[in-house]
Amino acid sequence: MSGDYSHNNQVSGKNMAIAIVLNFIITIGQIIGGVISGSVALLTDALHNFSDVISLILSYITNRLAKRKSTVKQTYGYKRAEILAAFVNSVTLIAIALYLIFEAVERFLNPEPVGADIVIYFALGSIVINLLSVIILHKDSKENLNVKSSYLHLLTDVMTSVAVLLGGILMKYYGIFWVDSLLSVIIAVYLIISSYKLTLTAIKILMQFTPHGVDIIQITDEIGGIKNVKNIHHVHFWQLTDKELFFDAHIDLEFDCTISDFQIILQEIEEILLKYNIAHCNIQPEYSRDDSKSLINQH
Repeated sequence: MSGDYSHNNQVSGKNMAIAIVLNFIITIGQIIGGVISGSVALLTDALHNFSDVISLILSYITNRLAKRKSTVKQTYGYKRAEILAAFVNSVTLIAIALYLIFEAVERFLNPEPVGADIVIYFALGSIVINLLSVIILHKDSKENLNVKSSYLHLLTDVMTSVAVLLGGILMKYYGIFWVDSLLSVIIAVYLIISSYKLTLTAIKILMQFTPHGVDIIQITDEIGGIKNVKNIHHVHFWQLTDKELFFDAHIDLEFDCTISDFQIILQEIEEILLKYNIAHCNIQPEYSRDDSKSLINQH
């Protein structure tokens, strides 16, 4: 049996394109501002913004790929590309956060005067534009794991720019240069924590682990309780994307039934699976077959 999944995966390509342009402008501006002012913090923030540009481009490309129709060579289409991109984005964010910590320590050990006014102006510009990008992608981030990873990039970059702004103010009015390093470390640690869960989720989907939050034992117990179902075994339960759940199983029947008889049982199985948002399944009926009856088959 096979069911169709009806999840609406229409992410706004226009919104993504606008966010890409905005963040490219931020990156170029902060590089110029960092060179002119001599601010390592501003250059580091530019690097973070550049990672946003790469993240958004990946999200844009993979989102378009995911909308392509399935073919005989790609029976699932390119939907899994979004999960792969989410994994790359989140791992990249962790790597950048570690680099930010290294740079912060370097700045703490060797503080240098910088053009505070330039730092303040460019940090303010970065905050405004990043917030605009966050607002643009907010809705799509709730529906798509890949866009969510890019959304997190932008959201954390707002915080990074706020830290740079605060550092600029403290440098300008109080001559306190080490506070910029401290704020950078705090933000970098936050980046690592916020990205860890997203990375783990992407890995589990790519490895086809059992979907989080769904009890496979409870599902199989309910199916096993259907009249004339003797046993359920050889179960596979995985996610194609962050939304689409797939379920495969062999059903051992109490009697040698006809196809029309099995359709009644199959309908009951479908109803159980739909309660768990599983709209695509493949059920293999069996009768007195000599094979392993273990729930999870050991290949």
